[in-house]
Amino acid sequence: MVPIRPVRSARDDRSGQTAQLGVPAPEARLRFEAERRETGGGPGRRLLTVDGEPAFELSFWCGTCPFLFRRLPTAQQTLSLKGVGEHLTGPLADPDDGGVIAAFGALLPEGEYLPLLFRVEPRRVVPGGDGDYFGGEQVATWGLDQFWGLPEYPHTPYYRTFDTAVDASAHLYEFVVPMVPPTWNDRERVAEYVDLMERGTVPTAVAVSTLDVCEPAIGPGTDHYRHWGLTHFLLDGHHKLEAAATADRPVQLLSLLALGEGLAESGDCARLPDLRAQPRSARSA
Repeated sequence: MVPIRPVRSARDDRSGQTAQLGVPAPEARLRFEAERRETGGGPGRRLLTVDGEPAFELSFWCGTCPFLFRRLPTAQQTLSLKGVGEHLTGPLADPDDGGVIAAFGALLPEGEYLPLLFRVEPRRVVPGGDGDYFGGEQVATWGLDQFWGLPEYPHTPYYRTFDTAVDASAHLYEFVVPMVPPTWNDRERVAEYVDLMERGTVPTAVAVSTLDVCEPAIGPGTDHYRHWGLTHFLLDGHHKLEAAATADRPVQLLSLLALGEGLAESGDCARLPDLRAQPRSARSA
């Protein structure tokens, strides 16, 4: 596998306060990579790897294939940092309170990131169940997989947190994706966070994020538009997200958006703070 370095458009100065974070790719625990193929075999899969092992398959390069995050069998660990845990038990007043950004940035490959800090109200979704994006909105646009005759399958429960209109022909969908299934979480820790949240505490989770903008070239779908998939892969906060979904409480999320690692132009990424500040709204075909 080789590091992904997609071509990016020039930086848009309206994109907010970006930051140079990370360590040289060989030293980073988490990396965005391209699967190596034999010569002439075409591009390989886009991958998110942890400690050199493929953890998630991401949306394919073309931008016309369905949006995707798919957990792979080697995704078996989280990336929490004990040294900053006390700063994350409550809300952060500023994205880099207590050096949180620098601490988690040391897990990532060097590059340009856009820190975003906001609250989410997570709703846990099981693939194939109520509210599943892959069996709902995605099928309405792309139809079923032509080979399998089934929706895309992410191989993990995940959290839906927000969606809103981008414009008349595009809609933003936000997902928080755990590195390991919620069933692996420690029950006592989840219960502790539920108790804290019910007493008014809003803890903070940390994620590395990507924006993929996907639109089918043609297809059997009944609702054709661009899907903006904003995916937050949890670095810290697996127990917090489950507790928030269980107790129907908010949690703060510090997102380190990896600019240039998603299928989006710099101008699209620059719009995210304003889009994220809009009222939540479901897609109306």
